[in-house]
Amino acid sequence: MSHARPDPTVRDVSDWWSTSVSRIEPNRIELRGRPVQDLIGSISFAGIIWLMLRGETATPGQERLLEAALVSSVDHGPHAPSIAVARMAATCGIGLNNAVATGVNLLGDVHGGAGEQCMALLADVRRLHQQGAGLATAAETTVGAWQARSKYLPGFGHRFHSVDPRRDPLLGQVEQAVSDGVVDGSYLHAAQAIERVLAAGRTRPVPINIDGCTAVVYAELGFPPPLARGLFVLSRSVGILAHAWEETGQGRRNKGPMPPSILPTFTEGA
Repeated sequence: MSHARPDPTVRDVSDWWSTSVSRIEPNRIELRGRPVQDLIGSISFAGIIWLMLRGETATPGQERLLEAALVSSVDHGPHAPSIAVARMAATCGIGLNNAVATGVNLLGDVHGGAGEQCMALLADVRRLHQQGAGLATAAETTVGAWQARSKYLPGFGHRFHSVDPRRDPLLGQVEQAVSDGVVDGSYLHAAQAIERVLAAGRTRPVPINIDGCTAVVYAELGFPPPLARGLFVLSRSVGILAHAWEETGQGRRNKGPMPPSILPTFTEGA
């Protein structure tokens, strides 16, 4: 007996690609149900990011806070592997789009993923506090549990900055948003409590870094942790593009990770 499947219908194919993100038909483009002609010139880039990811329009306060976070993590110079590799790739004849993709592809768990991880850290503190623990106790307990698993605490400390220059202005934006009633401040307070735990008994504090600051913002705004990495990719892509474009105009070919006058240290076989 034949059990051949029926040929797919047009509806079957349409349903295969069903989406609520956009509607594209001849002479019609809608993004989350909004005609694109109504959005052009009336919504910011941060606003369209919110609309596309959340399916709703951000309030002015939400939009300002999201934009501040996106601006804050645009670039950190060729010290950042994603920037360095994009610049090298731009000298290899692969084109600007591939140079940018090369940089973006380096944004993984270690470089680019700390914001997502920090959101989970902050959520642990917040959960213990909501269950009745004092904020200081919740932070101390959480930090201890995380440090028992790894010497790295995502979102805190920086290999270049004793105080990340992006910390105060970005957390200041969050504090203003709390004052304005845009967010409730629970993740901000969790981050500040962790900073106090890390500063106790130290001569050199371990302040929150940009990954931690943006984690506070994205958590306060209600984004799920995986989107923290996606939003970081959107932000850092701007810096990657700028560096790759600059490198294309400098005339180098096959740029390596260090000047030709410096040779790698040779080690005898293990």
